Amino acid sequence: MHNYLFSLPTLNLLTFLISPHPSLATPSLEQALSRSHSALSTLQTWYNPDSGLWNTCGWWNSANCLTIIANLALTDQDSRTAALVERVARNTFGQAPAGNPQPGVEDGDADLQTLEEEDSRYDKVIEPGTGYIRTIYGGRWSDPNDVYESGVIGPQKVISAEAAVNVSQWLDGFYDDDAWWALAWIAVYDLTGEPNYLLLATEIFTALTKAWPTNCGDGGIWWSWKKDYANAIANELFLSLAAHLANRVSEDQKDFYVEWAERELQWFLDSGMINEEGTINDGLTEDCENNGFTAWSYNQGVILSALVELDIASPSPSYLALATSIAKAAIAELSDEDGVLHDQCGPNCGGDASQFKGIFVRGLQKLHEAAPDPDFVDTIQINAESIWENDRDRRGRLSTDWAGPIVPGANASTHSSAMEALIASIVVR
Repeated sequence: MHNYLFSLPTLNLLTFLISPHPSLATPSLEQALSRSHSALSTLQTWYNPDSGLWNTCGWWNSANCLTIIANLALTDQDSRTAALVERVARNTFGQAPAGNPQPGVEDGDADLQTLEEEDSRYDKVIEPGTGYIRTIYGGRWSDPNDVYESGVIGPQKVISAEAAVNVSQWLDGFYDDDAWWALAWIAVYDLTGEPNYLLLATEIFTALTKAWPTNCGDGGIWWSWKKDYANAIANELFLSLAAHLANRVSEDQKDFYVEWAERELQWFLDSGMINEEGTINDGLTEDCENNGFTAWSYNQGVILSALVELDIASPSPSYLALATSIAKAAIAELSDEDGVLHDQCGPNCGGDASQFKGIFVRGLQKLHEAAPDPDFVDTIQINAESIWENDRDRRGRLSTDWAGPIVPGANASTHSSAMEALIASIVVR
């Protein structure tokens, strides 16, 4: 049943003519807004009010769905969007912890023997040679393409400003997952000003500091509680979270987060994960060398947002220059001859990498707002146009191959990822 408390009615779309070549067409602001609102309405058909999460995608993907709808509300400044996001956020804050697939690992409360049993396992495995992460679901989660299992989620809860924050409910032993949720709550905090959202983000960050250092260069954070891999995404997210918090906490707390961000950035630059082409490989070997794994799009995107936030918190000409260099190298590596972005796994990227390209576009949008560049405008508008014309099914769902033709099986991950380009198209023009 469609729940309109957590959805927007589908808006009538404007009729307009489009050039057959995506690089020649840029929608008007009104058209870009209409497209994004339509995509929001479609995304919310997957939202499950009982779980506070989005059906058909994973735990960390739902954090990104929340970030995306909050970013749209911040972008379009439509009171209806803001009201929707506030309702969804309050519901998710109360309901989603029951869907945490592996709570208690990081603070030692979990039964590790139970976690190792196949029927209750939540784990992530790394594909040799590429660094592609595949998530294994079990226990309270069924297959990520199915709805959440019945009987797991309790009665609906709505938070108040006085509600207690329990950070352990949001930690699952994979530090990238933890950071995605922290950044989602920062986006919602930016929209609503609800102090509990910011408090949760700060407490997640504090938990992540316990993962420092790795065995490489006496710094960086591990990817997971197993302490068996130092990779780019966890460290970029740690950097981004520190920088975001530096710009939102009180003045007497700011230096703490700036120092962490600068320490992480220096370690990251020294690690060698940025390769000779200027893009970022997935991680480090056991001997602390660049492993040469795939330069996934999200690894090129998270650092852009991180550097923009750090430049706001502690300005330095080097931050935006580095971000611009990485962004241009990534555009060159990831774009096809028409300028449409692809990851190496495309078009069949599974439930994790299907989220990646949108994260890159999110970072590119933020960088363009701080350091405008016509290459960024072209990339965003070309991809937004191609998604709308070539990657949208009859039900308005956006799939994984932005160049088209449509790949069957669009879900909340593929749709929300593509939606990021539609939102960026509103801003970057």
